[in-house]
This record gives sequence, C-alpha cells and structure tokens, in this order.
Amino acid sequence: MTFLMMVAFIGLIAGSFLLLRLSPFEFAENMIRPLQSRKKPIGKQIEEAKSPRQARGIRKTIQETKEVLALTGKSTKFGALCALSFFLLVVGVLVSMLLDNFFMIPVAAVGMALLPFWYILFTAHAYKKQMNAELETALSVITTSYLRNESIITAVEENIAYLNPPVADIFQGFLAETKLISVNVRQALEAMKPRLNSPVFHEWIDAMTACQEDKTLKTTLTPIISKLSDMRVVSAELDYMMYEPLKEFITMALLLIGNIPLIYFLNKDWYAVLMNTGFGKAILAVCGAVIFVSLAAVIRLTKPIDYKR
Repeated sequence: MTFLMMVAFIGLIAGSFLLLRLSPFEFAENMIRPLQSRKKPIGKQIEEAKSPRQARGIRKTIQETKEVLALTGKSTKFGALCALSFFLLVVGVLVSMLLDNFFMIPVAAVGMALLPFWYILFTAHAYKKQMNAELETALSVITTSYLRNESIITAVEENIAYLNPPVADIFQGFLAETKLISVNVRQALEAMKPRLNSPVFHEWIDAMTACQEDKTLKTTLTPIISKLSDMRVVSAELDYMMYEPLKEFITMALLLIGNIPLIYFLNKDWYAVLMNTGFGKAILAVCGAVIFVSLAAVIRLTKPIDYKR
C-alpha cells in the first residue's frame, strides 16, 4: 500500500509538470533564485564581516559545488543539479519504504540527495590539476616575455594565442580592460584576482603589480612560478597515496553491502532478524550512514595538492 501511494504521488508530480508545461530544471532554478538574491539585514552583514563563520557540513558541500561550477563556467547548471538531487532524494525515500525500514528514510534521503554534489567535487579535482598545469604554462611564457621587454601588456599580447581556457579568458579580459576601458595596468592586474582562486596566481599578480613601480623586482617572478612546478612534481609522486583511501573505501563498502545477501544464504534466521526486526533495521540505517559519511570524507581526502601562503 505504501509503495502504491508513493507511485501515485510521483505520478501526481510528473502530471503536474506536464500539464503546466514546466521543466523540473526551470522549477528548481525559480525556487533557488529568490534565496540567492535575498538581501540580508545590514546588521547581520556587519556581524558576518566582523566574525565570518566557516560553512560546515551540507552547507559547505553545496557552497564548494557552486564555486566549482562557477570556476568551470557551468553556473547555470546548478538548478539542474538541484533537480537531480531532489529526484535522488525521492528515490532514497522510496527504496527505504519498499524495505519497510523507516530508520533508513532520513539516511537514504540525505545521502542520495548529496550524491550529485559529491560527484561534482570529485570530478573537479582532475579539472583543477589541468588548470594548474595550464596556469604554469601561461605564467611561464608571459613572465619570460616580460623579462625581455618589461611590458606586461606586450608580454600578454605575444602569448595570448598559445593559452587555453580558462586561463586564456582571464588574460583576454586583462587586454580588453587595458585597451578599451582604462590604462591603469595595476587596476587591471588586481581585477584578475577574483577570476581564479589560486594562491600562486594571486602572489604572481602581487609581484607583477610591484614590478610596475620598480622594474628591478622582476627577478621575484620566476621563483613564484617554480612553486607550480613543485606542486606538479609532488602531486605526481603522491597520486597513489591520495587515491589509496578511495580504493579502501570502495573495497570496504562492497564487503559491507555484500554481507547482506551472504547472510541470506548462510543463515536465513539471521537475515530475517536483520531485515524484519527494529534492531536489525536500525543496524542497516547505521551502516548506510557510515557509508555516506565515509564517502564524503574520502572525497575531501582526494583533493589535489595546493600551495598555501
């Protein structure tokens, strides 16, 4: 009966979207947009500026996902990601109700809803490595040209054709600002900082800004770029160690989930206790929570190495 009610509820939602000719992605975006554009009271803004609070848990995961989508130029897909998250939440609730395990409902709902966000964070690690490699190449060739002609605008113009996105877009914006908007090179350099979240890139911009006042400081640029080379070398050496927790997690998760059907064949009485009693259902819910929490921790452990000032 519960299964039929859930199917009827899902059918009601799907029919409503079809009758209104509304996409689930558009619905999610329209629901999220007012929350994003809502202004906070001035008093609360001042309090947050004085003592900013670090986001934790689910809020931190969602915030990091937004930053990754913005970095990859896919901010418009956040609504679709939320719609997929809601769909998986419903699937988790439905599966828990089919198993007649009400302890599992909150665990499966939250865990399944966070899967798309964890996937984005995990795949962003490879993108960040690629971006660091492209940033190293771009800064190297631009710095080499700058050491020769002592003009950052000329150095960027000489090498812009050899750069790839997203680094190329940043320097193209720099050229557009210096040629069409303002001749203030220092201001154009500072405007590049928010477009790329990289401590080494920010340090390079600070050094390049200082070079506009004193050309003798240009010797400080090369050691900054060498930090990206060191990061690449260390990351290549530690790749195996970083992904070792992921391999161990997959192995242990498969063993934990595989024990459930194994118990059915070894001792059906134990299986009945596990699936049909309140104590057994609570154990399954705890196991599910451990799997989801461990997955979140493993994804954070597999982050690529980054330089911190």
